[in-house]
Amino acid sequence: MFKKTSSLLMLFLALTVTTYAQKIDTLSITLENVKYAYPVKYFPIVTEGQDLRMAYMDIEPTQKANGKTVLLLHGKNFGGYYWTNVIKALTERGYRVVVPDQIGFGKSSKAFIHYSFHQMAAWNKALISSLGIEKVNILGHSMGGMLATRFALLYPESTQKLLLENPIGLEDYRQIVPYISTEQQYQTELKATAETARNYYKSSYFTMWKPEYEFLVSVAGGVTNSTDFPRWAKVAAMTYTMIYEQPVVYEFANLKVPTVLFIGKEDKTIVGKGLLSAAQQSLFGQYKVLGKQTAAKIPKAKLIEFEGCGHIPHLEVPTEFTIALLGSL
Repeated sequence: MFKKTSSLLMLFLALTVTTYAQKIDTLSITLENVKYAYPVKYFPIVTEGQDLRMAYMDIEPTQKANGKTVLLLHGKNFGGYYWTNVIKALTERGYRVVVPDQIGFGKSSKAFIHYSFHQMAAWNKALISSLGIEKVNILGHSMGGMLATRFALLYPESTQKLLLENPIGLEDYRQIVPYISTEQQYQTELKATAETARNYYKSSYFTMWKPEYEFLVSVAGGVTNSTDFPRWAKVAAMTYTMIYEQPVVYEFANLKVPTVLFIGKEDKTIVGKGLLSAAQQSLFGQYKVLGKQTAAKIPKAKLIEFEGCGHIPHLEVPTEFTIALLGSL
């Protein structure tokens, strides 16, 4: 009797674990089964003969409105889902917050198009214009920092402040990382799993891994189980090529808007890092140096550094980051 009960219990637990794993691990490539903290809307875009949808959240202030808007631009391996604590902090201070998922990311269309920071900036400008917003404070993280920089260069009259959180593109990766084609990168992207995502985040993004970061893995790993994952991987490769081929590092001196850099000093991000030897990796991606170098290039830029913090200060040191962000606004 005991053996039978024990066997039934083990079967029940196995089924429960399997069902739970399927529930959290299998995601569509447009994240329909990922719940964002705020309602998601869609902005229509037509490009290269394709009808696309750009997902975004438009969150009103929860306290007395101050008349200002903050546009949050996510990094390459993320979407609007990782900005929740920042949105809450801003709306509680009276800011309206707009959070798009760029085309090719998050809940937006995964299109086979020519990806361009210039085009993305134009789409974001069109989005805020459609919402009746004339000027925005832009906070761009990682790849979003490259996009935010391009936006500020193209539309200085629409940019109140430029806020860059551990932006990539502080070096010209073409001079550091060997060139690979989009097809070669696609083959690499196809090998992604939840485990490879977790290992990458642990080694590249955070100084210490915490259970609360697992939600990032659930998205990055979850889409790998989708039957449409090859499309996701192809788009990931195409946007890798965009980052590699479209540097902004030579244009920081041309910025004409107030700029603040938020830098986690332990960040060592290099796009294409896996193509470098350990010795080469140690020579580049040193944000404790790059932050200072970049601030010196931007007219009247302010630099705020976070000790013991890696690539994502708003998640790793949320209190310190929020205080710095609100103070900068």
